Amino acid sequence: MAEIKLEIVTPEKKVYDGAADAVNVPTATGEIGILPNHAPLISSLKPGILTVTGKGTTEKMVVAGGFVEVSANKVSVLTDIAETAAEINVEAARAEREAAEKALGGTWSGTAEAFDAEKEKLERAQARLALAAGR
Repeated sequence: MAEIKLEIVTPEKKVYDGAADAVNVPTATGEIGILPNHAPLISSLKPGILTVTGKGTTEKMVVAGGFVEVSANKVSVLTDIAETAAEINVEAARAEREAAEKALGGTWSGTAEAFDAEKEKLERAQARLALAAGR
């Protein structure tokens, strides 16, 4: 079976560099599955769970912010955050979720940009908690 070269990079480090059979990525327009010979693509990422399948194993991590590019059986993910379940601080994620829910729960008096930032914080916290819970 053909493979995809996958590279996941954050501002701090290269998180993943290897082969994969399939990659699922949360994009701004929805989750996409990438298989070998996928059409070229560039998309922004939304907070969610990225899944890498290869050699009979599946790895999952939370990603938030950034872009994915697919070209010639190579997937490049440039993201602000990439965390495995073991790296997630569950209490901090719960606190982030609660703060975002509180901010979004009342009458909003801030800017649209601030609203979008709070919504992204909520989505990121929910993704962290879902991955930590094993979903």
